[in-house]
Amino acid sequence: MKYFLIVILFLSQFLFAQSPFGNEPLAHTYSIVARDKNTGEMGVAVQSHWFSVGTIVSWGEAGVGVVATQSFVNPAFGPNGLSLLKEGKSAKDALEILIKSDEGRDVRQLAILDKNGNSAAYTGSKCIQFAGHIEGENYSVQANMMASETVWGAMEKSFLETEELPLAERLLAAMEAAQKEGGDIRGKQSAAILVVRGEATGNLWEDRLVDLRIDDHPTPLKEMKRILKVHRAYEHMNKGDLEIEHGNIDAAVREYGAAEEMFPENLEMKYWHAVTLANVGKIDDAKILFIEVFSQDRNWLTLTPRLVKPGLLTVSESELEMILNLIE
Repeated sequence: MKYFLIVILFLSQFLFAQSPFGNEPLAHTYSIVARDKNTGEMGVAVQSHWFSVGTIVSWGEAGVGVVATQSFVNPAFGPNGLSLLKEGKSAKDALEILIKSDEGRDVRQLAILDKNGNSAAYTGSKCIQFAGHIEGENYSVQANMMASETVWGAMEKSFLETEELPLAERLLAAMEAAQKEGGDIRGKQSAAILVVRGEATGNLWEDRLVDLRIDDHPTPLKEMKRILKVHRAYEHMNKGDLEIEHGNIDAAVREYGAAEEMFPENLEMKYWHAVTLANVGKIDDAKILFIEVFSQDRNWLTLTPRLVKPGLLTVSESELEMILNLIE
């Protein structure tokens, strides 16, 4: 019995030694926080071999800044970092306050960027190699448990060389550059991109310009690239809807057409393009699209007459009848 208790005591100490950070989540990963100097938009992107990394690493608020908290994650760094920025603290001051107050600082990695483009980053002395960061004007890149010590340098290089791209696409390019250098030594599983406005509008739903997550996927960056393209296409759709609301039919046709060009196989984009063409009297052009949509999914045909009452389809009764009989 004595030896049994000794073994149990030894094992409990060993297990405790393997998990000294309580219930705090792990997110050994690479990330970038950055600002577009022309638009003022701020963003954070991250990838890791960990499930749903975007739920704990990436934080941001329009008119305030963005935060990436990783390694043995202290999730409080996200909201608390943003609160400190809102109080008027610089990125550097906010980071120093957070790190100083955290007993687990040696295993933390943290990056903060404020609305003026000031960045600050920290890599704890016990972060798993390879680990490091680079601070710059309007950006910071950071990584831990990497396959190579060239990862964060590659991210910086990519970000600086893609200034012509929108911020979300620049962030994604930096992530792809990191992956080419080996990325997370364990592999890849999840990714996230968050972009917020440089100045808050007062409407939270308008302030988050891009908010995408790939929570569990064998190639998360490839999937993120596809999803980001879908996001851009639906931006055109949303703009088309707004143009319809304002009576700018020609502009709406252009927006719907742009979306359709990006995803020609998407029936919804094609359908609303057809509806808009019909509403502006371009029935022959609309017919071509309606036929293609209806022949692939008759639910769109069933939906069509329901658009008349709310004024979304404004064709004559004879034109409606013709549309509804385009396919047998």
